[in-house]
Amino acid sequence: MSEQTLYERLGGEDAIAAVVDRFYERVLADDQLAGFFEDVDMQRQRAHQTQFLSAVAGGPVDYTGKDMQTVHADLEIRQSDFDAIATHLEETLVEFDVDDDDREAVLEAFGSYEDAIVMAAD
Repeated sequence: MSEQTLYERLGGEDAIAAVVDRFYERVLADDQLAGFFEDVDMQRQRAHQTQFLSAVAGGPVDYTGKDMQTVHADLEIRQSDFDAIATHLEETLVEFDVDDDDREAVLEAFGSYEDAIVMAAD
């Protein structure tokens, strides 16, 4: 029997979608971050993020969005913003009882996009 993928250990698409929904509840309640989503179709954003997380977790999903640098280029995301997002993601994963190793794997996958998301320091 083959070892389960992170996607399978997280519970598949429905479970990842639930995590994403709760994650965005946290993010939108955060005054530091909410402004980034003022003109965003959140239903579409949640579906997009579910697709992205499913893909990076090894699910049977292909990520079809634009590359991270292009999508985030005009947002002026600072390191403190990225760190706040990572904290909300980690706290959401804890809330959903994701074990330490799997939580670390999700955060590592997220962190691998840091250079493409955070604006370069002047």
